[in-house]
Amino acid sequence: MKKALNFSKLFIPAVILSSAVIIFGIVGYCLKGINLGIDFRPGLIEEVRVAPPVAEITYDGSANVTVELSKGQMDVVISGIGAVNETRSYNFLEFKNVASLSEELKKIDGVSVKVDNGSFDTTKLFLNSAATNQLTNKPLYIYPAGTSDITTDDVRDALKAIEGVNVKQLGVGADASYQIRLGVTEASDQGNLISMLNRQLSEKFGSEKIAIVKTDFIATSMSKSNTIKSIIMFLVTVFLIWLYAAIRFHWDFALGSIIALIHDSLIMFTFIIWTRMEFSTTVLAAVLTIVGYSINATVVILDRVRYNMKLMTEVKSFKEILNQSLSDTLSRSILTTVTTLIAVTALYVFTTGSIKDFSQAMIVGLICGMYSSLFISSGFICACRKGWKPEFGVHHSLKAEK
Repeated sequence: MKKALNFSKLFIPAVILSSAVIIFGIVGYCLKGINLGIDFRPGLIEEVRVAPPVAEITYDGSANVTVELSKGQMDVVISGIGAVNETRSYNFLEFKNVASLSEELKKIDGVSVKVDNGSFDTTKLFLNSAATNQLTNKPLYIYPAGTSDITTDDVRDALKAIEGVNVKQLGVGADASYQIRLGVTEASDQGNLISMLNRQLSEKFGSEKIAIVKTDFIATSMSKSNTIKSIIMFLVTVFLIWLYAAIRFHWDFALGSIIALIHDSLIMFTFIIWTRMEFSTTVLAAVLTIVGYSINATVVILDRVRYNMKLMTEVKSFKEILNQSLSDTLSRSILTTVTTLIAVTALYVFTTGSIKDFSQAMIVGLICGMYSSLFISSGFICACRKGWKPEFGVHHSLKAEK
């Protein structure tokens, strides 16, 4: 056996520290609430970019011509009565700038292209998702990523006439886009809200400069349904974990495990509340992942406690068994947490958006999960077993078997 460290002396300080953090989170919830994402709060979220188009495409003919634009190529689909049904693909490795691409597009009968910036890199082009991609005599604008000189304050100023609008910048510098959030009621109409937002932006910047990246709309009934399902999912998960721990170990071991899980969840919510991280389904997935990770770490410790209870019959208190068991599993707890942290930290550093939020929540949860396994669940079990006595009969039977 390894030399036992005195973990038990930190049980009460750990409980005081955790209680203070959780109370801090409750205060934050009362003052600020949770920054609910679109999945849990009814509303409209629209992501926009503001930039002058690099090209305009029109078509004057009888066929149906549509344009599909991806990062690697542009596909032009030609169909209809009297037309040769075909798809023409233009790989951006071959057509590296807007000028060379436009010359090829002009070879299609009836297609005209007006180029505003022929030297721009084709791999950075995108279309307005709100506009139809079918070519007509009305221009289809092609936009450049990474050229915007608009700021978040400019977008807020354009929408100041609309009450309850929040604007958040996504990305940095010229590559930035802007997430616009607007709350809704049961009587709100999605089409009218989108038209109102786009009208205000067009009046400020010009309709040809507004490109919608994506639009999400969650009605009141759907957000309530998502919230209820998430709560039920969390409660069912916790109950099944308790049932497993109770069958495998003992009621106090099982209850200690559940207290540690609830503790980890509350600490994560404290972090989410005070950092104003958007609580989305991705962040919820991080919370549930930590619940599973934490119970795994706790079960390893409890399994060692059960093993040592049968061997350490000459101890005077249950604290000694806990200290020995925690010491035996300490290196395992640290190594598994650190190796997982390396992967999660890489996600946090090299990603953006919801994945960055997921990894940030995971970092907090991993550290908290190791801490709760060592001090919170163990401290509770220690308090429940103050009057515990060694099982001498088991000890003697084990000696006899040897």
